[in-house]
Amino acid sequence: MFSECPGPIRRRAFLKVGALANGGLGLSEVLAARAAAGSGGADTSVILLYLHGGPSQLETYDLKPEAPSEYRSIFGAIPTNVPGMEICELFPRQAKLAHRFSLVRSLHHEVNIHSDGGIVVLTGKHPTVLDPTSSSKSEHPDFGSITSKVRGPGRDGMPPYVAIPQKLYMVRPTYAGIEHSPFEARDPSAPGYRPAQLSLGGKRDAAMLENRRRLLDRLDQLRSDFDTSGAMDALDRSRKAAFELLLSPTVADAFDLAKEPEALRDRYGRNLWGQGCLLARRLAEAGTGVISLYIDTPKSGQEYTNWDDHIQNAGRPGHFGQYMRTRLPYLDQCLAALIEDLFERGLDQRVMVVVMGEFGRTPRLSQNANGTGRDHWPQAYTALVSGGGLRMGQVVGATNNKAEHPVDRPYSPYDLLATMYRHLGIPIRQTLTDHSGRPVAILPEGEPIPELI
Repeated sequence: MFSECPGPIRRRAFLKVGALANGGLGLSEVLAARAAAGSGGADTSVILLYLHGGPSQLETYDLKPEAPSEYRSIFGAIPTNVPGMEICELFPRQAKLAHRFSLVRSLHHEVNIHSDGGIVVLTGKHPTVLDPTSSSKSEHPDFGSITSKVRGPGRDGMPPYVAIPQKLYMVRPTYAGIEHSPFEARDPSAPGYRPAQLSLGGKRDAAMLENRRRLLDRLDQLRSDFDTSGAMDALDRSRKAAFELLLSPTVADAFDLAKEPEALRDRYGRNLWGQGCLLARRLAEAGTGVISLYIDTPKSGQEYTNWDDHIQNAGRPGHFGQYMRTRLPYLDQCLAALIEDLFERGLDQRVMVVVMGEFGRTPRLSQNANGTGRDHWPQAYTALVSGGGLRMGQVVGATNNKAEHPVDRPYSPYDLLATMYRHLGIPIRQTLTDHSGRPVAILPEGEPIPELI
């Protein structure tokens, strides 16, 4: 849906991108840079379900059933197994395991543009210039790229940052370095799924890589005759590490969903969201630090839209409730399966799950001849948090009786990011050097949410 046209780039950057595009030769430089960054040592992970478009707090986790009709949720509220916590009637699976997640209902910020709102919640920094066309790109790295840079490669050579099925369009690694971009895993629900960038599936692929390595060894031997600085030796070591990653059985196994029981794959759901969540669990279990899931639409088709539930979302007239009624059960299934799976496997201390979008939706319903919907509303929204060794089974904060703004324990997206960084073992006031040589704090403001700790 979104594309990026970065314009002219420098020759060095062009060569680096070209090397990555032509069979992965640039991976050695990627690994060398990650080795230089060192490892944070923490064996923890964050799985982010990013609900692109801005999910309505009133139709998910903060329904306000007693509000006037022009405000309250179009769906009914159901009790959960946590006394006093109610959620949407289309979340029956989550209602049965509310003791394994917490809701932060008092999140808020001031940016009502999709791309820039995403930049705020993913980087912890406010865009310098707001872009109402929703085509802006971040000036700072997001928390996944920062995790990659600070902690280095994952356990057993696992990629430290993976995006399913694609990276979040508004963020870039910027001064963290292109080597800390996410590995894009594509759609794991596709028939015969296999990540395109890693050819790991068969003996033929392994043989091709081995032949390529031998050819490079011969070329490097010729070039080394002219190298007196020792730089070629260092490059050779990095290149060998790159091939070891490509041939790593650990990496291959982590991406191989066929190793999961068919019943479990069914439990997650045979769609992009379901198989994406299952893959995320496998990657976290294997040692990947950050896995982002682009929760846009679970399948293709006219009956599916993303979370931007204004009138005529995706150009389709009618009541937004019909699209949410189709969409919400998919989220309920994949999220409940992920949370249950993590707890059943004893991964709930090591893996933290976060479900959020860039903002919430307007409390008052919008209506005209084309339909009914809710518009952008960053002044109040909810995030779900599960695992991470945090305190579960509670509601943190509250909004007023129309879900317009927080009235109890207001928190910012910076506080939620601080909580995520704490779990990942990353000091939030540590600085990185930007392109102009200035030190920039990983998170200039915000503190971990105390009720969760």
